[in-house]
Amino acid sequence: MSADWALIGGSFVVAVVVGLTGMGGGALMTPMMMLFFNVPPLAAVSSDLVASAVMKPVGSVVHLRRGTVNLRLVGWLCAGSVPAAFCGVFLARAFAVSDAVSYALGVALLLAVAGMAVKSWLGARGGTANTHEIVVRPIPTLLVGTVGGLVVGISSVGSGSLIIVALLVLYPALKANQLVGTDLVQAVPLVAAAAIGHLLFGDFQLHLTLSLLIGSIPGVYLGARISSRAPGGLIRALLAIVLLASALKLLNVSTMVTVCALATASAVTVAGWRLRGSAVAWRSGGSEATRAGEGGGIRRPSRLTQ
Repeated sequence: MSADWALIGGSFVVAVVVGLTGMGGGALMTPMMMLFFNVPPLAAVSSDLVASAVMKPVGSVVHLRRGTVNLRLVGWLCAGSVPAAFCGVFLARAFAVSDAVSYALGVALLLAVAGMAVKSWLGARGGTANTHEIVVRPIPTLLVGTVGGLVVGISSVGSGSLIIVALLVLYPALKANQLVGTDLVQAVPLVAAAAIGHLLFGDFQLHLTLSLLIGSIPGVYLGARISSRAPGGLIRALLAIVLLASALKLLNVSTMVTVCALATASAVTVAGWRLRGSAVAWRSGGSEATRAGEGGGIRRPSRLTQ
């Protein structure tokens, strides 16, 4: 059993993106195996989930030590996601036809792209509350976990792309590190349940998983090291474009429509990036003018009195 060096290189690149952006593992790794290495859909999903089950706990321990995890949210999410993820494996197996899994993955990627757009919009609004001030909403959180777990079990996408966006909608006051930490910890049992299901009933292939781990572990480490210097907003925008391309390819959209969609998405991304930069510059200019006025930089002429 020899390692697939091309797959190792591909998984390294994807893992660097994951380390930079904090999301996109299953949304990029599984389509990469299917589109560029001709791996059958169920085998790609199975191997990706088993590899993720090995890597997820590392980051979770870091967030638990830093206290950036809302354990109540984790509990309600896992109550829905763990059994749903296990059931998702049976649904993937029941599809019987590989094309059905491909279409399910394509739809999941489109949801992930839409979710990233929502996350970017909500993230710009910001939040000031901390984890302890969050009032947990049990039923909606349970439903988010159930739907997310089902999608993860079927397509391996959702633990980082879909659930984290749903949490943003439900709990916009969560800070970024708390959001990532909570999502990462709940993803450990979720991905483990889906991985066990695929080990038992899926199409797990050991050599694929080993190649993924060999490439992705150093890639994630490298991406995390340089993430503080990279423009995260731009990288997330590029990630969304890549996800859109993968989704359209998996849904068998024509090349012309795909090119037009990607061109439109790129134009919108560039326009949004420039508008955001202009807004930041305007706010900075306004703050400087205010400070100058407060510091005596603007003086009113005095009135002479007799």
